[in-house]
Amino acid sequence: MAIAQRIVSLLPSATEMVYTLGLEDHLVGVTHECDYPASVKSKPVVVRNAVPVETMTESEIDKAVSERVQAGLSVYQIDEILLQQLAPDLILVQDLCDVCAPSGNEVSRALKVLSKTPEIVHLSPKSLAGILENLREVAQAAGCPEKAERWIKETSERLENIAAVTQPLPRRRVFCMEWLDPVYCSGHWVPEMVKIAGGIDELARQGSDSVRISWNDVLAWAPEVLIVMPCGCHLEKVVELAAKLATFPGWSDLPAVRQQKVFAVDANAYFARPGPRVVDGAELLSHLIHPEIIPWRGPETAYRNLNI
Repeated sequence: MAIAQRIVSLLPSATEMVYTLGLEDHLVGVTHECDYPASVKSKPVVVRNAVPVETMTESEIDKAVSERVQAGLSVYQIDEILLQQLAPDLILVQDLCDVCAPSGNEVSRALKVLSKTPEIVHLSPKSLAGILENLREVAQAAGCPEKAERWIKETSERLENIAAVTQPLPRRRVFCMEWLDPVYCSGHWVPEMVKIAGGIDELARQGSDSVRISWNDVLAWAPEVLIVMPCGCHLEKVVELAAKLATFPGWSDLPAVRQQKVFAVDANAYFARPGPRVVDGAELLSHLIHPEIIPWRGPETAYRNLNI
């Protein structure tokens, strides 16, 4: 089976999959958000923001993105001239979330400029199993299916090991906050990660989109562990945004706050992107939920305890 010679990735999680499969030398184009591993930053950037999120507040981002999506506009812009020059034979796209990557309409328009139609692989996972299957699909399209099977086997075993360790432990009430202003619960694969890690998040929407929820719902749930993981943010940005939580009504009454179990995490690295590092995210969650039992052997930059 021939390996795809020129791959363009239109979402960061797919880029990480390409590297996991050892195909980085065949990756010719990425998005502006592709930042892992560090060597990817030398790749040509095909996609950029259509919304200046760097200079906007969370509420402004939420409003701007919602308005563009409702109007049928993309949140991203594809450099069609560069895409034509790169002449990919495989493009990795997704239609799971218009906020995470170019929309289907945007991609369709860009493909019209190409003289040769490339193979398109759509990645739209809503669960951990879906993420593993996506890696299999990428490997199949790229001509290296055996590499995916080895990784999937190892990853499945790691997840099973986490679940085995946490299974006899107390189920702690957890709330994973995917956005702060307005407040969003977690969705898709994150609730599944929480369960594997030994927690329960009744505000979450497993297998479905994260949605806005009332802060009163959080107060009523009274989480014992609160994980702040706004989509699209690395740790330092999460810590910055989380400072406002102390102003929320009833904040100091939450069990998680009283027990100093509020954590900021690197959302991009371990939770928001449906890629290879979600297994590390499950291990991180197991440590945050049960620190007295489960150690964290990953980077210190993965999380921070927020004593606010």
